[in-house]
Amino acid sequence: MGRCAPEGGCPSDYVAVIVAILSVVVLLARAILPFMVYKVPRAYCSGFWLLIVQVIASVNFLLSLVMSFNYLKFGHRQPWESCYLWAVWFEGPLGFGLLLCCRIVQAFQLYFLFVRRRLPPVKSYVLLTLIHFPWIGAAAFIHIKRPMSPLCHLKSSQWSVPVACLHALYILVLVGITRAIRHIEFRFQEFNDLLMGVLISAFSIGTWVAAYITNEVHEDIQWLQVVSRFLLLVTASILVLAFFSVSTTHPLLSQMSLRKRESEEFDTMGRALGIPDSGLLIPTSNTLDIDLSEPLEKLLWNKRFRQSFMKFADSCLAGESVHFYDEVHELGKIPIDDPVRRVYMSRHIIDKYIESGSEMEINISHQVRQEILGTQDLAHPDLFNSALTEVIQLLKMNLVRDYWSSLFFMKFKEELQKQSQSNELTEQLVGWDYSPRLSSVISVDDPFQQEHPQRGYDHKYDNLDLESKLSV
Repeated sequence: MGRCAPEGGCPSDYVAVIVAILSVVVLLARAILPFMVYKVPRAYCSGFWLLIVQVIASVNFLLSLVMSFNYLKFGHRQPWESCYLWAVWFEGPLGFGLLLCCRIVQAFQLYFLFVRRRLPPVKSYVLLTLIHFPWIGAAAFIHIKRPMSPLCHLKSSQWSVPVACLHALYILVLVGITRAIRHIEFRFQEFNDLLMGVLISAFSIGTWVAAYITNEVHEDIQWLQVVSRFLLLVTASILVLAFFSVSTTHPLLSQMSLRKRESEEFDTMGRALGIPDSGLLIPTSNTLDIDLSEPLEKLLWNKRFRQSFMKFADSCLAGESVHFYDEVHELGKIPIDDPVRRVYMSRHIIDKYIESGSEMEINISHQVRQEILGTQDLAHPDLFNSALTEVIQLLKMNLVRDYWSSLFFMKFKEELQKQSQSNELTEQLVGWDYSPRLSSVISVDDPFQQEHPQRGYDHKYDNLDLESKLSV
């Protein structure tokens, strides 16, 4: 231990490096596998790139610790092992600082969406840049002053304490935003993930700050150097896993279980939110009770017609408008007094159909688009009414006429006929009533002296009975 304590390469150092590698593997699996298994579009919303930045920052943070504190013994320090490259820039602005900034941006988005019920006033990449500037400024200042020893340790506590305070300050900001949203009843574990990240990271930061300051100040105690270096990397590995969460940016994806491999359970936001009959076709007698002479806006209220029309629109590569109508229709089923679920659904619709460059961007006017993006109430019942009006007009102009002559409509008509015949047969079978009733018995003891024909009873049997009586 005498030589490896200051120079690195102790057995405990290699154990810590293995823990860090395993944490990176788990982190990459949590970030990549859900998108690969469920084929989620990569540009589904603006939060996707935030997850990528968070993963890169986590890897940079762990790598900076390994390189700057010489966990792996390389002999003489090479130019590419510069302390100011790894311990200052990769550990700060490109590592821990960037990691914390990403999590703060995610918490900031949750606050505006569910507390203020509006979209964040600042784009996520703009906010990330603004709150990231202090880290860049601090790194540049340290790089200019060069207060680090050859072993990549800060030379005095007058440098160690401010650096530790800068790290703790961003944790406190994250705690404050988490406290502001504690009363919201989230549906996809966002608050639990955020709170777990704060608690674990607070514990890890406490241990990490103690190990960091101890490692900087007490360079003469060898066993303390080895233990603090081990705790520094292990707690950092725990921290990066605790900070990563998919629920904030991709709530629907967070509900899909990789263990069950059954994405059908929550294949739509409506079903994930528990909206009644969302995405389902209930085989009732009223399912196909429809008048095809009605205007399109009334026909689309019928679930089976809407799905038939949606398949035709998808075949024409123009199905985004019908999908948009379908999801807004699902939004209308959520009660007004349930703003949390309405915000979830509205945000999902905006990310998928309204945002410029979104997965299924619909063709609406710039004015209507900006009205939706600038709304002051994401739970408002009339939020998408103007967009629906424009979408229906486009459908009438471009798709309706072709649909009436398509195979999809022919198949829908056949289903109409089959269902109507089935309903008639069901009514005939149900119409027969074999249960005995006292009032239906014809006898001289009938106090009312009148007949009580049963429901569905055919009059031809009355004629046959009368003829038989006359013949007698």
